[in-house]
Amino acid sequence: MKEFEDQYPFLRACRRQPTEYTPIWLMRQAGRYLKEYRALREKYSFLEMCKNPELAAQVTLQPMDRFKLDAAIIFSDILIPLDRNIIAKPFPSLPDIHTPIHSNNIPARLFHQFQEG
Repeated sequence: MKEFEDQYPFLRACRRQPTEYTPIWLMRQAGRYLKEYRALREKYSFLEMCKNPELAAQVTLQPMDRFKLDAAIIFSDILIPLDRNIIAKPFPSLPDIHTPIHSNNIPARLFHQFQEG
């Protein structure tokens, strides 16, 4: 496994090991200008693309198909984990957090909720 990991500069850089060059990766926002992304957005909402694994993978890989990149950050949104029980308003409006996190109880509840599926 180590030999496999060593062939990828991004993984070496993550371990603070020397690399031949500085690895390059893009977050999902960097792909928004691509016509492939815009074509998907005409068919699906942002939230649908985040929650559908096939669409999320497709959007994640779009910039990698076009440019020589070393890695990509999985297409999603930082608020997705809060979507089921904490956010009252659906995206893309600003979130209305109707169950603010005031104790360690809520993160633990979310963890168990996602384990159960």
